[in-house]
Amino acid sequence: MTVERLDQCFAACRAEKRPALVIYLTVGDPSVDDSVACALAALAAGADILELGVPFSDPSADGPVIAAASQRAIRAGGSLRAALEVARRVRLESGAPLVLFSYVNPLIAFGEERLPTALAAAGVDAVLVVDLPPEEGTALRAGLLRESLAVVPLIAPTTDPERERLVLEGARGFAYYVSATGVTGLGDAPLSTAARRARAIADKSSLPVVVGFGVDGPEKAQLLARAGVDGVVVGSAIVKAIAAEPDGAARVQAVTALVSSLRRALV
Repeated sequence: MTVERLDQCFAACRAEKRPALVIYLTVGDPSVDDSVACALAALAAGADILELGVPFSDPSADGPVIAAASQRAIRAGGSLRAALEVARRVRLESGAPLVLFSYVNPLIAFGEERLPTALAAAGVDAVLVVDLPPEEGTALRAGLLRESLAVVPLIAPTTDPERERLVLEGARGFAYYVSATGVTGLGDAPLSTAARRARAIADKSSLPVVVGFGVDGPEKAQLLARAGVDGVVVGSAIVKAIAAEPDGAARVQAVTALVSSLRRALV
């Protein structure tokens, strides 16, 4: 189904008059098995979409929480191949949309020509590449299109109207609005302003627009839900909750509790 899963997910959330809950986790922190267990726990607790983060040694858009998780994951064997394995295992249990969240270097190292087929075989529906501008990655984009995989564009507060048009050109699935300049894990992102910009982009593009960066709990998720955004992304808080627990059972419990609270806030 690939990109159709995303379309159906957002349609279902609109019918329920709530935003989609998008949950990010760093694959391989603390292990691949833990990532599978926590991903499934997040879905069971009410997550609508999963972002599977490929650990990278220089995560320039990520704050200290996810940067540290990437380092731990790399030491534990986390990689793009591990993310594909997590996707395969999650797909056996769930029909929820899966988004591969990565920087461009791991994709190039894997091989741009064979990556789209590998993603589709693993059950991934879309790719979000933090540092891939719209002028680059022509071959990769063509391959993803052939496999009906979406490329999720990123839009920042500093994106001007002309650049926004270029970024959104041909986009499918959804767009990701970065609530503030800087890195993930921000505690003081201007979410009300971000919600207004996200709604405006959605109106112009007819594409769902989710808001991420700075959403660290139910209160901020609820603020965005009441502002009428299409989706809310929570990442650093999930990664922090996983890292704080001593064993697999406690990690699953922590993810379940946090995602459940976030989902309740969106109703």
